[in-house]
Amino acid sequence: MIRKLLVANRGEIARRVFATCRALGVATVAVHSDADADAPYVAEADEAVRLPGNTPVETYLRIGSILDAARRTGADAVHPGYGFLAEHAGFAAAVTDAGLTWVGPPAGAIAAMGDKLAAKELLAGAGVPMLPTWTDGDEITDFPVLVKASAGGGGRGMRIVRDPADLAAAVDSARREAAAAFRDDTVFIERYVERGRHVEVQIFGDTHGTVLALGERDCSIQRRHQKIVEEAPAVLPDGVRERLHAAAVAAGRAVDYVGAGTVEFLLAPGGEFFFLEMNTRLQVEHPVTEAVTGLDLVRLQLLVAEGGALPVATTPPADGHAIEVRLCAEDPAQGFRPATGMLHRFAVPGVVGGFAPTRGLRLDSGVCTGSTVGVHYDSMLAKLVAWAPTRAEAARALAGALARAELHGVATNRDLLVRVLRSAEFGSAQVDTGFLDAHAEVFAPLLPTDQLPVAALAAALACAAARRDDAPVLAGLPSGWRNVPAFPQVVRYADRTGDEIEVRYRLDRSGGLADWSTDPPMPPTDPPASPVTLVTAAADRVLLDVAGVRRVFRVHRAGSVVFVDGPDGAAELTELPRFPLPRVALAVGSLLAPLPGTVTRVHVGVGQRVAAGDLLLTLEAMKLEHPVLAPTDGVVADLPVPTGGQVETGAVLAVVNPEEAPR
Repeated sequence: MIRKLLVANRGEIARRVFATCRALGVATVAVHSDADADAPYVAEADEAVRLPGNTPVETYLRIGSILDAARRTGADAVHPGYGFLAEHAGFAAAVTDAGLTWVGPPAGAIAAMGDKLAAKELLAGAGVPMLPTWTDGDEITDFPVLVKASAGGGGRGMRIVRDPADLAAAVDSARREAAAAFRDDTVFIERYVERGRHVEVQIFGDTHGTVLALGERDCSIQRRHQKIVEEAPAVLPDGVRERLHAAAVAAGRAVDYVGAGTVEFLLAPGGEFFFLEMNTRLQVEHPVTEAVTGLDLVRLQLLVAEGGALPVATTPPADGHAIEVRLCAEDPAQGFRPATGMLHRFAVPGVVGGFAPTRGLRLDSGVCTGSTVGVHYDSMLAKLVAWAPTRAEAARALAGALARAELHGVATNRDLLVRVLRSAEFGSAQVDTGFLDAHAEVFAPLLPTDQLPVAALAAALACAAARRDDAPVLAGLPSGWRNVPAFPQVVRYADRTGDEIEVRYRLDRSGGLADWSTDPPMPPTDPPASPVTLVTAAADRVLLDVAGVRRVFRVHRAGSVVFVDGPDGAAELTELPRFPLPRVALAVGSLLAPLPGTVTRVHVGVGQRVAAGDLLLTLEAMKLEHPVLAPTDGVVADLPVPTGGQVETGAVLAVVNPEEAPR
């Protein structure tokens, strides 16, 4: 039996595996980079070994360092989590060659499925339906197509191409991203199915010859080919579920599969489905399967790795419905680019458990209040999962918990997730992989623009109350009261987009709100809005009467940044100094780094004429490529960062002198 388990991964999945190990009495070992030294998963392990450095290549992907950590701690088994090494046949072989128990499928099965092209050929022979596939772009006669990384996963190295003229550039970009993510730049091309659904089957095999389907999941709602909402069971046409399960089991048997795996399919609108890939590991979205089956999939992994037989002989029926969302550090104001920074507060209400099968609301998170989100790793912060007897109840509970969560300090995709869950189309299961492209309305922030002034007023009143609490002299005077009533209190804020709002308010002798206004002013209403009155104001809570309705605003301050969580949504406001210092002037046409990263390729030269939208350089951050485009027609005047150069947020990447319009 396994006595001590090393998890060769980080963050949320390490915490997930450790939770089951604690329940089973298995000792745990964590490995960590320098950046992760204070991460929650490291603190939860019984032992931890430092991997010097920060980037994945120099830390979590160094097989020799992982095996050395196992040797030094006396670990007798290795669980790869669900990172790159989880699908690395060489790593699986190295673990077993070292005399350790490998918690995963055999190296042969990993190798067979790791090459997506070879896997398609093998499984086609087993009767699994396939999409038309090409390796030579000149052979393609029908667009759109999808460029995919042969060694890939997680949406990296994938590009949709609708115009044949764009194919070469898409292949080049996919190769670069695949090489950076998987150290293999091989790509292939598939026919792209419009309005297809991404449906996957959870399979499990043991060493006694059993391969079972444990249900399916719908993972159709994706952004940049990465899943953000997953649910089980999938809402499927009659007869499709049985055929999906049979095809997935056939795929597993074709490679003598052992352990947890996922067979992914593309479901066309008419009910026809096609094999996409087989992931030879535990998936990020496994909690929804656990919720509807009641099975602990990590426990099953350990049981099978020890040589035991699966405790179930048939596919278990789904009990209720579960929906999972991936909460990611992404900035909606910057096109959902990965975001970095400190989490000043991370709190989700109503959670009843985490890292194990749970009825109700489950939170699996790699971070906590005080965590720093850096640039080296994936942007996912947490998975929030809701189980309920029905799909509608699960969606409502999940959306409500997300909307009330206090997520302070790092921009997230929370508002997008809430709007998706509350959309009529999601409610009626009208989803496909193009859902977000077809529903631009879900990208709107939860807090309506016309409600920002009231949130800013709440911020100003709370901060004034906090200053009153910190200055106990003249305690009889109400906060914000002035002896000369003609002059109001004035506070200026900037929101996440950089837009400024100025709040002016006066309090009377009783501490009530005498009057207030903002610049820009509140939009007019018809009929005119009732005045806002102050009920109570404390440093962390402001109660306002708005048009006869009492509204609670929770306020949290971290330095100069004020976070306001109200009934309509959340606002992040940075208090601006009354007397700002002069700023360093930037050259006209300067393009700044939106986040820390590495310049992986410079596509133009100084003095070159470019057109608006031309690709100037490529910035890589948090495992994704971010193109930097010319904002206008002009001439490249400066390229201060060479290929391979690392930059911080706000660094000048390029300067484009705009072309003067002809007179």
